Amino acid sequence: MAKKDILEDKIDERKEKFDESEETFEKEEEKTREGLFDEKINEHKEKFEEKKEKGKIYSEKFASDLNKTVEEFKEGLKNMQQYADEKINEYKNATISNLAVDLIETDNIYYLKVAVPGLSKDDIEIEAGDNDLVINATFKPFAEELECILKSEEEEDEDKKDVDIIASELTVGRCSKTVRFENSIEVEKIKAKYDKGVVVITIPKLVIPKHKVTVE
Repeated sequence: MAKKDILEDKIDERKEKFDESEETFEKEEEKTREGLFDEKINEHKEKFEEKKEKGKIYSEKFASDLNKTVEEFKEGLKNMQQYADEKINEYKNATISNLAVDLIETDNIYYLKVAVPGLSKDDIEIEAGDNDLVINATFKPFAEELECILKSEEEEDEDKKDVDIIASELTVGRCSKTVRFENSIEVEKIKAKYDKGVVVITIPKLVIPKHKVTVE
């Protein structure tokens, strides 16, 4: 009986040690799992923060590029408008426009009224042919006239004034009008009178007297 008791005691002792070892192993395993879980959480947290920071940088860069693109687009439109205005003005200056006229006829005289607003009589040229009349005039752009005025003022004020063209709709450049008549005209008797931006031209018709031919 004594040997059996001793054997049972040893078995119980070993069983107790095994249980303790198993419990210790489970605790260590649980700690390991908790450590790995925490490590994974920290790893995911770091990756999330990294992606968040990258997203912030990309967002700021996108906003900056977008603002830059909008400003460049606005500047491009402004340059295109300025280029178009310059080309229109160049076309106006290079193109011969028609002058506005009124023409009235009587039995012996043509009366021609020509509108030349803003010009002096020295800016108008009139040439007469056998049965036609050509009127030439050159209109200066308002910007040039204003620059001359401002330049004289700057000499007194000593302050430079910049001129920006916002709209340019008035006729500028060389303008011409050719009027042809059914009758021949007396070139030497043509008269032109200038008053308040209007030229009235009196053009006598050439009356050729009839000559009776004697038949021999």
